[in-house]
Amino acid sequence: MSDTTEQQSPATVGGRELRADCTRCFGICCVAPAFSASADFALDKPAGQPCPNLGADSRCGIHRDLRQRGFPGCTVFDCFGAGQQVAQVTFGGRDWRADPATARRMFDTFAVMRPLHELLWYLTEALALTPPGPLRDDLTRALEETGRLTDGTPEELLALDVDAHRGRVNALLSQAGERARAGQPGADRRGAVLIGVDLRRADLAGANLRGACLIGADLRGVDLGAADLTGADLRGADLRGADLSRCLFLHQSQLDAARGDHRTTLPAALRRPAHWSLTVTPTRPRTGRPDARRRR
Repeated sequence: MSDTTEQQSPATVGGRELRADCTRCFGICCVAPAFSASADFALDKPAGQPCPNLGADSRCGIHRDLRQRGFPGCTVFDCFGAGQQVAQVTFGGRDWRADPATARRMFDTFAVMRPLHELLWYLTEALALTPPGPLRDDLTRALEETGRLTDGTPEELLALDVDAHRGRVNALLSQAGERARAGQPGADRRGAVLIGVDLRRADLAGANLRGACLIGADLRGVDLGAADLTGADLRGADLRGADLSRCLFLHQSQLDAARGDHRTTLPAALRRPAHWSLTVTPTRPRTGRPDARRRR
């Protein structure tokens, strides 16, 4: 559940919701996945076991204090609307608590639905970037096919090879990104491991950063214009003063995972995360006094 107050990604595509609505879910993302005690989560939780912070009303009991309580990983998770799709459509509003026999199937179905909804979001973004032509036609067909898959029964969804489908769609998304960057091609850093790397002097405008690991990377003041950030891991990345206004496939949850400030330039459709610094760190004024070490 993202801690951004308002997420501006497409709300619906073909009648399918792409924004999480926790009020119409049953806390599935707080039960289905496993997580380990780390910088992202304060404790271990096995898959299928409710988080101890999940209330009887299916809401998080510490939502306002997740970061302070050691759960920043929860604040950057986004199901792209898959939670309410599984809860209200696939399982017809049956709560896993009231119908424990369906719980395992519901959680397994969510693991398929979530990547499908994520693909719907990326395909929608790609269509907005792609002019009429064969590639746009292929993207449209992929969007329609992915949408049909999300309407499947639990049995149909569990039988789906979601990785194979994602691979086919990703090939089209990659083509869309390359075409969008054609006027400003940059470095190819696909899948690069750049953990904690100082990139302040790197030329990343138009770079291909699909799947790059940028955890804790220093990107202060960097121009990321037209860079493809599909799936880039920006956890803890320092984006203070960076220009992300023309980035491709940048999602709100990536920003929520990073650090930034009021100088960070964002695309119009995204919002500055609430935890980002809103002030400039003051610098100590120079007094004009000579360095004491130079006195005789």
